[in-house]
Formats: sequence, C-alpha cells, structure tokens
Amino acid sequence: MAVLLHRLGRSAYRHRKLVLGIWLVVLAALVTCVGVFGGKLDDRFTVPGTESQRALDTLGKTLPKASGVNAQIVFTAPEGSRVTDARFTAAITGAETAASKAPQVSAVMGPGVTGAVSADRSTAIVQVQYSVQRAEVRASSLDAIERAAEVAEKNGLKTSVGGSVYGSNGVHIGPSEIIGVAVAVLVLVVTFGSLLAAGMSLLPALLGVAVGLAGLLALAPAVSISSTAVTLALMLGLAVGIDYVLFILSRHRQQLARGTDPQESVALATGTAGSAVVFAGSTVIIALAALSVIGIPFLTVMGLGAAGAVLVAVLAAITLVPALAGFAGTRLTPKPGSKAAQRATDPDGSAGQSTLGARWVKFAVAKPLLTVLAVAGVLLALALPAADLRLALPDNASAPVGSTERKAYDTIGDKFGPGFNGPLLVLTETDDGSGAQAGSEVARKLRDLKGVKAVLPAVPTHDSAQTVIQVVPETGPDSVRTDRLVRDIRAVAPQLRESSGARVAVTGTTAVNIDVSNRLSDSLLPFMAIVIGLSLILLTMVFRSLVVPLKAAVGFLLSVVASLGMVVALFQWGWLADTLGLAHTGPVVSFLPIILIGVLFGLAMDYEVFLVSGMREEWVHTGEARRSVTDGARHSVRVVTAAALIMFTVFAGFFPLDDALIKPIAFALAVGVAIDAFAVRLTLVPAVLALAGRHAWWLPAWLNRVLPDLDVEGTRLQKAPAVEHKEPERVS
Repeated sequence: MAVLLHRLGRSAYRHRKLVLGIWLVVLAALVTCVGVFGGKLDDRFTVPGTESQRALDTLGKTLPKASGVNAQIVFTAPEGSRVTDARFTAAITGAETAASKAPQVSAVMGPGVTGAVSADRSTAIVQVQYSVQRAEVRASSLDAIERAAEVAEKNGLKTSVGGSVYGSNGVHIGPSEIIGVAVAVLVLVVTFGSLLAAGMSLLPALLGVAVGLAGLLALAPAVSISSTAVTLALMLGLAVGIDYVLFILSRHRQQLARGTDPQESVALATGTAGSAVVFAGSTVIIALAALSVIGIPFLTVMGLGAAGAVLVAVLAAITLVPALAGFAGTRLTPKPGSKAAQRATDPDGSAGQSTLGARWVKFAVAKPLLTVLAVAGVLLALALPAADLRLALPDNASAPVGSTERKAYDTIGDKFGPGFNGPLLVLTETDDGSGAQAGSEVARKLRDLKGVKAVLPAVPTHDSAQTVIQVVPETGPDSVRTDRLVRDIRAVAPQLRESSGARVAVTGTTAVNIDVSNRLSDSLLPFMAIVIGLSLILLTMVFRSLVVPLKAAVGFLLSVVASLGMVVALFQWGWLADTLGLAHTGPVVSFLPIILIGVLFGLAMDYEVFLVSGMREEWVHTGEARRSVTDGARHSVRVVTAAALIMFTVFAGFFPLDDALIKPIAFALAVGVAIDAFAVRLTLVPAVLALAGRHAWWLPAWLNRVLPDLDVEGTRLQKAPAVEHKEPERVS
C-alpha cells in the first residue's frame, strides 16, 4: 500500500493542474445535476418486515388518508370563554373550510365530527389529513394551513399548528458551524505556525466536502435521502477531511524542514501518513457501511451517505494534498529557526520533550498502574448513567420552544392528555367481508386494556373486510407505557381473532417509531460486537501484537459507554439542560448509539494508528519498551492533539442547531472524540503499553506468518529502488 501511495503522491505532484482540474470538473458536474435533477429530502422512518410497516403499506392502498401525515390546528379560547361559544364556533368552521381548500389535503375533521374538545371547553382540535408522506407535502400546502389558523386569531382565538407533518429542520449552516470551522483554522495555524499551511489544510477538506455533499444530493431523485443523512455527511466529511489533510501535510513539512526535495517529500508523506489515512478512513467506511445490515432503510442511507463523504475525504487527502503541495513548492517549508523547524530537525527530541503533550505522556507513564486505574475509574463513573439508556425517535415535543408545532404539542398534552399526540392505529381484517362487525367487536375489547384512554369507533376502508380503529394511549409517544401498550395489543391479537374473526395489526406513526427503536435497540450489542471484533483483527495485522488490539478495543469500549453516559445524563435525565438550552429531555435518539459506535470506532483507530505506529517504530529501532512509548509518542502527540481539537470543534459547532436529531448526535460525537483522544489514546494507551513492557509487542510466530502485512508505516518504501526517488520533476 505504501509503495502504491508513494507513486500516487508523486504523480499527483507532477500532474497537479490535471488533478485539481478533475476535482473541479467533478464538483461542477455534480452541482449541475443537483440543480437540474435534485429531488426532495425524505425524512420518513420505515422498518420493512415489521407488523406496523406492513399494516401501514396496506392502508396506503385501501385508505390512503389514514396512511399519510396529518396536521393539527389547535384553537384555544381566551380566559373565561369557551370554544363552544357561537362566535368561536363560526371561526373554527371558517378555518376548517379554508384548510380543506389547501393543496394535497384529503380530509378535514372538525371537533363537531371527532368530538375533540377539551373537558373545560377551552380548547378544540381540527384534524387535517394528507394522503401523502411528509417529504411529499409542499410548503405551499402547509402555509395554507397556517394561514387558515391565523384567520381564526382575528376573532380572538389563540391558534397553533402541529402534527406529524412537521419534522427535522433539515440541513442548516449557521454561525455556530462557521465558528467551529474558524476555531479549526486557528488550531491549524497554531499547529503549523503558518497561514499558508493552514489554508492548504482547509482547501482540500472543503473541496472534498463539497464533492461529497453534491454527490449525495444528486442521488435524491433516485434514493430517499434524509436531511439528517446530509447533515451527518457534512459533519463527518468536514471533520475527517481536515484531520486527514493535517496528518499528511504535517509529515510533508517535517521532511521539507530536513531538506527533502518537495516532490520526494510529498510522495513519502503520501506513502507513510497517507497509508495510515487510508487505513483509518477504511475502518470508518466499513463501520458506517455496516449499518446497512440492520435492515432499516433510512439508517442504511445515513450510513452509506456518511461513508461516501469519508471516502471522498480520503481521496482528497491522497490526491489533492500532493497536487496543491506542488503549487506551493518550497514555500511550505518551515522557516529556519522556527519551532516547527526545530521539532522537525531535532533527532533526539529534546525540543519536543518540552511540549505540553510530550510532558503529559511522560507523566502518564511515570506511574502507569495508577494512571490506568484512575482513567478507567473516571470513565466507568461517567458511563454509569448509560445503564438507564432509553431509545426513541423524537417528535414535536423536541421542537424548539416557541415554534408552532411545539405549542400545539404542549397544548394538546395539557388539555387532552399526552396520548392524543401519538394515537395508535389498529387495522382489522377478516376473510369473509364482515369487516364492520368485527371492527366494532375489536374496538370494544381494546377499551378494556390497561393504558388505553380512549378508543374511537371503527372506520371502514375501501376494502369491506377492513376497518381502522384509533386508540389513544394514556401516555405520550415516547413513554415506556405506550411501548408496553403496543406489546399488549399484539399479545392479545390471537384472542381478538378468536372472538371476532379479525386479524389485528398495530400501526401508525407512533407504532412505527416504536418498532424502529426496538429494532435498533436489539441491534446495538451485535453491532458493537462486530465493530470490536473488526478492530481486533485490523490492529493485530497493523501492529503485529496481541496487547495493542486488546487495549485498543477496551479503550474504544470505555469511550463509547462514557460518551453514552454523558448523553443520558444531559438529554434523558436533564442535567445542565437549562444551562445548555435543551428544549426537551427524554429518551435518546434511537439511532444515536449505533452512529456513535460506527463513527467513534473509525476515529479511535485513526488516532491509535498515528500514535502507536511511532511507538512501534521506536521499539523496532531501540528494543527499549518504556523509552519507545515516550519517544514514539513525541513524534505524533502534537498532530493527534490538533486533529482531536479540530474534530471536537467541528462536531460541537452543530450542537446549537434546533434539530432534535442532530443536536444529540453532535454532542455525542464531540464528547466521544474528546474522551477517546485525550483520556484514552494520549493517557491510557501510553500507560498500558508502559505497564506491559516488552510483552506489548509480542505476537505468536505462527500468527505472524498467517496475517498479511498491511505496511501502514511504510517500511517497504526504504527498499524501493533509488531511481524512483530521483525521477526529475516534470514542469507544469
């Protein structure tokens, strides 16, 4: 791998105009495709093969208006008045009429039909039903519904519009993300001590992100792409893109400071640091692509989209960096006498030993057992809240405070009960066409179940053998008791069929979301086992050791559970929720743990390779176990620290978004990177290796013969023919 990347780096340097031109042409072509063919983003959550999804697909054919999304117009009378007063009744009727004329609306049901008037007569609900899913609802239709509600306000009613038609805010670039990138630039300037080098690090990363996002959006007409998938791809592509460029460019500048020819220097940097980038990027891609085995389409697209962004970031690092380095030439060389030049040219590391990172590693290995116990103890303490982890998909309870959907959600919960925000649909189906009679019998039986607040009369579909029954739980959509009610209805389904002759299936948005969360929860441990097993195999091949992969896997596991513990404490328990401005606390986003495991795995392997490869190199040269840890870390600790700070700031920049899906993911990734880089890789790893001594680098001879040699460190480059390194530079 190292030899091939060496050749690629040299070729990209020599043909720099062609390489840059190809990237720009690809970007222009993808942007054109997005502009001409770009489709809508689709935020539906579907779970093929589950009872709820099968029933929802059936309703899509026999009763389309029940399978689509809905809007709710909530009317509240002034204090001392009632919505049943004549003037308010007329205003609500007018709003119903206006809403029924909105595009794409299939049915409007007022309180006169549904009886949706609160017990104190202060609040009423008008249900607006669509026959299409949220991604297909046009903005003009929702605007028409909101205007219909505003008309009623002129008659003294307070109104708000909510319902399942509202969802994720979508892709958003705001001040916080720009600040995050600005902080990343500052870290690059401090790391390199050069504005040119900092700009060189940012340009390939931004170009790679642009290509990756344009490519993902270009697929929207053919594939259901969610707004969360696009934002996650942006977040990951930007973070890893800057990091990967940093690793290669820092190696290039070190070699320039030692007098290496620019062309040969960038080729060597691509062959050595580039090998580690390809390996680290491959682990991220594999982990994210593995999300597709769970069998949930939106998660598959999310994982593959993010994996594609990482792939583009890797390609940009190993092709664009050499090409842009060709344009810069010797101008990237650190100024003689600068700290960067001193660190690069100091063979004994005396200058590097004075850095904070080098001193920290030396401190960590001074008393390795104490360090291991202290770090493990702190991380396990942080992980304790994770034992109470509950998973669910967010609803309008997580919408920004003050938004119309949040006001509607809160008002309905207060006046009607939390279950009205997430009713269940029960589909009944008979074999003999007696759907109405069987549906009435099932509805009567359902009223006796624990946790049921109300059961509406059975509604026939276009198929005479079917009916739909709306069941209102006593608790909200994300409640454990609502989940239990879904399980109870499914448990009594055989009894209901025996007494009524009808097959029963629970569906609706709430049931689908519960099934998604349950599927993800059941997949969590197997997915983690696959990822940890993969890390053991890959690191054993890279470092020819048993201790290193075992230590890396345990460290990764500690990082994940500690991060999840902090997520539970903040987003589920509500610790510091007011300080950090959280709109709602409750169950954790159901796909967050799996996303965290997949992403953090790749990043952990990234830092592990860059940090431990230097230690192994020192061990091979000196044979001194403890000294190889401190001296090996000295070469990479500054770059790993800078990479982690950049990754942290980029992820943290997405935290202020008022998006119930992105906010917890951004927090989890930012915290996970900080914990894994600083607590695990820069503290726990050196201490464990120092404690293990010579045993850290032991591998049975038979296993050493069997395992392939990935040559991530680029040792074969030293055996390459000298003529390759002396090939003259082609003028361009």
